[in-house]
Amino acid sequence: MKFMLTALLANVLVMTAAPAQEALQRYEVVGDAIPSSLTGVPGDAERGRAIVLKRENTCLLCHSGPFPDERFQGDLSPNLAGAGARWSEGQLRLRLVDASRLNPATIMPSYYRVDGLTRVGATWRGKPILTAEQIEDAVAYLTTLRQ
Repeated sequence: MKFMLTALLANVLVMTAAPAQEALQRYEVVGDAIPSSLTGVPGDAERGRAIVLKRENTCLLCHSGPFPDERFQGDLSPNLAGAGARWSEGQLRLRLVDASRLNPATIMPSYYRVDGLTRVGATWRGKPILTAEQIEDAVAYLTTLRQ
């Protein structure tokens, strides 16, 4: 099952790579968080909601949440309901950028990390799944999920 999920994620993620031209923004991990915005400005929660709910970005493949109109939500990972109450903005940012920093065995993709990854197809190497702006937008939306 884990192999099938990994293969499915790889296929979906290849179709949604961020533009290769964007240089990755530097960030600092402090404890279990990336406290500073990758872009220097807050994200847009409305755009973030669209990113979280968009099938190609795979959030709902593994997560469920307070999205009654969305069918086929995942159950492999924590429910996103209350994510903004459970985790700080910085903690959410690190989970999106590189969840393997918190759990090396995670099945969650590193949405902004490109170095040190293995089993990455040639056309996928060097490309983040989400841009820095998309990470910030998703963080902005997830922080609104307080209940």
